[in-house]
Amino acid sequence: MKKKFPVISLLILTIIVILCLACGLTMTKDPLYMDLAHCNEAPGKEFLFGTDEMGRDIFSMIWYGGRISLTVGFLATLISTTLAVLVGSVSGCASARIDGVLMRLTELILSVPGLLLTVSLQAVFGRADVYSLSVVIGLTGWMGMAKVVRTEVVQLGNTDYVLAAKCLGGRFFHVLFRHLAPNLFPSVLFMAVMHVRNAIVAEAALSFMGLGLPVEVVSWGSMLSLAEQALFSRAWWMIVIPGTFLTGTLLCLTNLGEYMRGSANKRHSNLG
Repeated sequence: MKKKFPVISLLILTIIVILCLACGLTMTKDPLYMDLAHCNEAPGKEFLFGTDEMGRDIFSMIWYGGRISLTVGFLATLISTTLAVLVGSVSGCASARIDGVLMRLTELILSVPGLLLTVSLQAVFGRADVYSLSVVIGLTGWMGMAKVVRTEVVQLGNTDYVLAAKCLGGRFFHVLFRHLAPNLFPSVLFMAVMHVRNAIVAEAALSFMGLGLPVEVVSWGSMLSLAEQALFSRAWWMIVIPGTFLTGTLLCLTNLGEYMRGSANKRHSNLG
């Protein structure tokens, strides 16, 4: 049975992304301004989503923080996808010895717990910011994708048009971008969408543990890091609202990724 395209998920995700990118227009107040006269205020006319324990407007923080979380997600995915395609392609096209070395190295890194590897790299970079956190998450998320890319390249390397390009003297990057990349695109796109989701989750998890972005940088993860204080003060909106936006975004990305995976699997079955 053919899976329907997740139109609603794409529409919701598009609206969230546009509003986050245009946060300067959607924010009603400065998300960093601490209005101590309105701490822990419930949602109302003046503060649509309420305020946190420092009096910051949660409505404005949602859009500003969403832009930060999405930026980390996309930057980290760009880094991990680039590394995965390069390592996987080189491994799939290289000799058996180089292929073995690259795959053993990939499996060695993959065997290290992801959280431990992320925390260790972040310690090397020092104080976290949007770009350093994106690099750290990107450097720890390429291994699984590289193995899939390598398998795809090995299969495509035996096709007539790739063999013909190599016999005619085509260099590695010419073969990669002209012949391999168009056929790798559906599988890589699916994994990239899922990596955006995983990177956003990683940023939220690190911020929740106090290892992510500093307090003055608002993200969905840093907003959820205040969950303990919110529970004690019964300020449910401090957890429910950012949690809803984070969960909704992740569900939309998951639905899109599942559809792309089904399309990629169908393409492979047709080729077979």
